[in-house]
Amino acid sequence: MTLPIRLPKDFQPNWDVWESAYLRFSTPEQERRKFHRRYRQLGVTEWPRDLEILEIFAGRGNGLVALSELGFTRLDGADLSPRLAAEYQGPHTIHVCDCRSLPLPDSSRDAVVVQGGLHHLINLPDDLNHTLAEVRRVLRPGGRFLAVEPWHTPFLGFVHFIAFTPFRKAWKKLDALATMIEHEAETYFNWLSRPVEILDLIDRFFVSEKTIIQSGKLLYLGLRK
Repeated sequence: MTLPIRLPKDFQPNWDVWESAYLRFSTPEQERRKFHRRYRQLGVTEWPRDLEILEIFAGRGNGLVALSELGFTRLDGADLSPRLAAEYQGPHTIHVCDCRSLPLPDSSRDAVVVQGGLHHLINLPDDLNHTLAEVRRVLRPGGRFLAVEPWHTPFLGFVHFIAFTPFRKAWKKLDALATMIEHEAETYFNWLSRPVEILDLIDRFFVSEKTIIQSGKLLYLGLRK
């Protein structure tokens, strides 16, 4: 996919800059409210509260906090970034690891959640295949996989259009988003350009309960095959 943004020829992605922009993009409270909306939409609020849930690409752990606020207590997370994992101050563990190789036993979790992490995978489809295979491995029979990821829609196209104009500097949130996209551009736009391949791969491992595409997002809930 040709990048719809122009970056300087000498531009080098910098994950420290990306992480700083991510931390500016929304406050922890704003992020938790967003997660709560998604959990309601995908039916997480109806799940038994004794489920063991793992969040991969957990970042600073606000997804875990939101799940705790719903009454779930058997939680842990996984993320590649020590810096972001250190932002989490809750009672649960965030394993600093590569989600393509989780340090967890087979069939040890009832649900695995990811919100905005899969589109950071560098090599598609191989990295996605390895990650989904790991998710399936750690899930118990009948376990659920929940994913929320960016998805190419007219709405997202409009967001891209306004994000890469001088107006971005007038709105700190928009500028933070544009900065994140710039520093993840290669994987982000590669992900957006391959919707059929991605859904086909997900279908190899899971049976869809809900697949919702709206407002530039894929919201997916599936059962372990």
